[in-house]
Amino acid sequence: MTDDEAALVRRIAKGDRAAFEELYRRTSPWLAVRLRRRCPDDQVVAEVMQETYLAVWRAAGGFAGAAVDGSAVGWLWTIAAHRLVDAFRKQKKQAEIRHEVRHESPAAEEEALAGTVGTELGAALDRLAPELRDVLQAMVLDGLTVRETSVLLGVPEGTVKTRARRARTLLREALS
Repeated sequence: MTDDEAALVRRIAKGDRAAFEELYRRTSPWLAVRLRRRCPDDQVVAEVMQETYLAVWRAAGGFAGAAVDGSAVGWLWTIAAHRLVDAFRKQKKQAEIRHEVRHESPAAEEEALAGTVGTELGAALDRLAPELRDVLQAMVLDGLTVRETSVLLGVPEGTVKTRARRARTLLREALS
């Protein structure tokens, strides 16, 4: 993908439907593959794609090379990554609600693990600075790469690596 996508986004900002269709034609196969690497659920991927391109249509005027790397595809991926994280959070919340409705009691082993490992890990995570927790969430829970985490959080890749290393060290110390 080239700088042509940035020109398309600028045309989209002016309401150019043909530019939007061309951007979609060029980027949707690539975006779908990247999303499927992080989420095996085709329905979720389809919803995220739809929400992403709707956001592109609505927010194209705010692009102006705003992504970390200044590219339109970087900006597009940032939007998609945010939408995917939102979808994961929504799924988690729905699963929690379904679990509460069923009133299932966990197995004794699960209760024991949750009481020791879960509490200790949760407490250790709570003691981390918010910027360290954000990096861990993006890289470990959301499965994003260093570069994607950098774009998502709006910090340099080196900062992401440093924060991830620091967070792992602090967690290791807290849990030992």
